[in-house]
Amino acid sequence: MIDTDTSAPSTEHRTTLAGLLRAGRERLHLAGVTHAKQEAVWLLEAALGISHLAMRIDPGLVVEAGPQRRAQDFFRRRASREPLQYILGTQEFCGLELEVTPDVLIPRPETELLVEEVLRCRPHDRALRIGDIGTGSGCLAVAVARYLPDAGVFASDQSAAALAVARNNARRHGVEGRIEWLEGDLFGPFERAGLQGSLDVILANLPYVPEPEWETLQPEVRMFEPRQAIVGGQDGLELIRRLIGEAWEMLACRGLLIIEVGQGQAAEVRRLIREERRYDEIWTKPDHAGIERVVVCEGGS
Repeated sequence: MIDTDTSAPSTEHRTTLAGLLRAGRERLHLAGVTHAKQEAVWLLEAALGISHLAMRIDPGLVVEAGPQRRAQDFFRRRASREPLQYILGTQEFCGLELEVTPDVLIPRPETELLVEEVLRCRPHDRALRIGDIGTGSGCLAVAVARYLPDAGVFASDQSAAALAVARNNARRHGVEGRIEWLEGDLFGPFERAGLQGSLDVILANLPYVPEPEWETLQPEVRMFEPRQAIVGGQDGLELIRRLIGEAWEMLACRGLLIIEVGQGQAAEVRRLIREERRYDEIWTKPDHAGIERVVVCEGGS
């Protein structure tokens, strides 16, 4: 990978670690990547299989042709605004490294709030049965299975490709035997599995971006992430309306429905829940920016 032979001079152009890193930073900066300096380091680490410390210790080391081409390809992809996570193939979520591919939405930090709410509200005298609707990468299902080892978890998605990624993540973290994967639309597969009235918690990070906002999203999202996992109809609440209307049939007595929502949507989602007249207490949880990001409601008795 790295050529350290200095016994004979050569007229051939030889690229060093420092030169390759500098070229990568410049390319990403010109492409409008916000954190070009740091991302160039991560991409070079992944392409060459070395640490940033190694780059700093001996920046003059010469990079051989194969690894150099791999690094340049990573820089090219990121300069096209392909998300860093798809290039590296992973994203951290709740302290777990998860596989991500273009078949799944990249897990966001704010989605961790749903896991935090489950852990905060869980009873300590019994195991939970938890449903994850629209699991995508499996981030929620895998996280709750890891942090609640007695819980039974059911996770669904319409996309077979997404479920394959989710299964890989479950295997990666040793919880594949504790999650039942269900393919289908919303609660359809839960009904077929006979889960009515049995779930203590339902987690849902469904598409909630309004259709008119699609063209305003960052290129990384608009050009590369799966549209069906992002856009939730004209006002963004198309699937969330269905979720609220159908979830109560799946919840056990006093079970919780925990929903991630977009900026400015929490008030309307609370109204939809109250209008349903099948839920009792409703509360919200803000993200680190103060945005009401999670809406929680308790199923009636």
